[in-house]
Amino acid sequence: MNYILFDDSRVNLLPLTFTRPVADIRIGILTIREKWEKMLDAKTSSKTEDYLSKKHPLEFAIDTDNVWINGSYCPNEKLIEEIKTLNPNELLMDTTTVVAVNTGDIKYFEEDSIDSFTKYESHAKTICIKNPWDIFSKNGEAIKHDFDLLTKGRKSLVLSDSNQVICVENIFVEEGAKVECAILNASEGPIYIGKESEIMEGSIVRGPFALCEHAALKMGAKIYGPTTVGPHSKVGGEVNNSVIIGYSNKGHDGFLGNSVLGEWCNIGADSNNSNLKNNYAEVKLWNYEKERFVNTGLTFCGLIMGDHSKCGINTMFNTGTVVGVNANIFGSGFPRNFVPSFSWGGAAGFTTYKIKDAFEVASKVMERRGLVFNEVEQDILTHVFELTEKFRK
Repeated sequence: MNYILFDDSRVNLLPLTFTRPVADIRIGILTIREKWEKMLDAKTSSKTEDYLSKKHPLEFAIDTDNVWINGSYCPNEKLIEEIKTLNPNELLMDTTTVVAVNTGDIKYFEEDSIDSFTKYESHAKTICIKNPWDIFSKNGEAIKHDFDLLTKGRKSLVLSDSNQVICVENIFVEEGAKVECAILNASEGPIYIGKESEIMEGSIVRGPFALCEHAALKMGAKIYGPTTVGPHSKVGGEVNNSVIIGYSNKGHDGFLGNSVLGEWCNIGADSNNSNLKNNYAEVKLWNYEKERFVNTGLTFCGLIMGDHSKCGINTMFNTGTVVGVNANIFGSGFPRNFVPSFSWGGAAGFTTYKIKDAFEVASKVMERRGLVFNEVEQDILTHVFELTEKFRK
C-alpha cells in the first residue's frame, strides 16, 4: 500500500499549519507523521496546500493501492489493523469524519464523493487533534503511547549516580544523552531523553516528559509534565504542560504554561505567559476560520506561537494569546491576544515586519543549526505573508 496523509482541521490548527501539513505537528515524542511511518513501517507523503507541496510533495502510486489517512489522527494498533484491511473503494469513518480511504488507483477522492465508497465505522479510540489546544491537553497520553512504541524491547542507558531518580523503570535514556545532577520523577508518567540531548545540572523534571534529540534543558530548569521539548531546542526556567515542536529556544528564566511553540521561535529572558484568567473563566482563543475568538472549554490555556516568531526580554503574554508566523514582539505591557503574522511591535501598537528583514533573520537562525533558508522556505513564508495581510490592517 502507498500511504498519503491528508490535511484535516487545517484552518482550526492555524497558525501552526501555515508552514506545515497537519501530520507534521509534534504531539508526544514524535510528529504525527513519524508515528504513522513507524507503526506502518512505510514512508508517507502529504496531500496539503499547494504552496506547501514543493516541500511536502504528494507521491501517488500506480502499481499498488493508495490509502489516504487523515493527518489529524494519531495511530494505535487497532487503527492500523482497521486501515490495513481496507479494500479499494472502502472508507473508514469516525462518526462523521473520514479517517482513511483506499482509493485503489484513483488519484484522489473528494469529500463530497464519499457516498460512492463502502463505509465502515472505526472502533479505534485514538488521539485526534482538531484545535491547537488539543496538542498540549492530549500530550500526556501521546507521550505515554510514543514512549512504549520507541522503547519496547530496548534497554536504556544507565543514569549516573549524580542524579536523584524516582521510578527509574519509567525513564529511558538514548545513546549520547547527558544527564548529571538532575532530579527526575517519573512516578506520574514516563520520561524520555533523546539522542545527543542534555539535561544540565540542577534541573527538576516531573513526567510525562519528552526531550527530543539534540535538545537541552538549561541549568536549574523546572519542568512539569506533560511537556515535550522538540529536537534542537533549548529550554530554561519554568515550563508546564507545553509542546515545543522543534528548533526553538526558551533558554532563560520565565514561565511557559499550557502552550505550543512552533519551530524557529525564541522567547526572551524573563518572559512569561498567563495560563489562567483572574476570574477563572473559560479561556477563548483566536480562530482563523471564524475570524473571532472561540471558546476552548479550558480553564488553563496559554500561548500558541507560529514558526519564526520571537519576543524580547520581559515580554508578557495574556491568557489565551495567539501569535502568528514571523512576528516580533517587544516592549512593556501586554500585547493583544491575537498578534497577526509578520507583525512588529507590542502593546503600544504594531507595524508590518518587512519580509526582506524577516528573511535575513530566518537565514541567520537556520544557519546556526546547519540548515539553509532556501527558495522553498522563502516561497512558503512569502505565501503566508500574502495570506495574512488582511489581519495586519
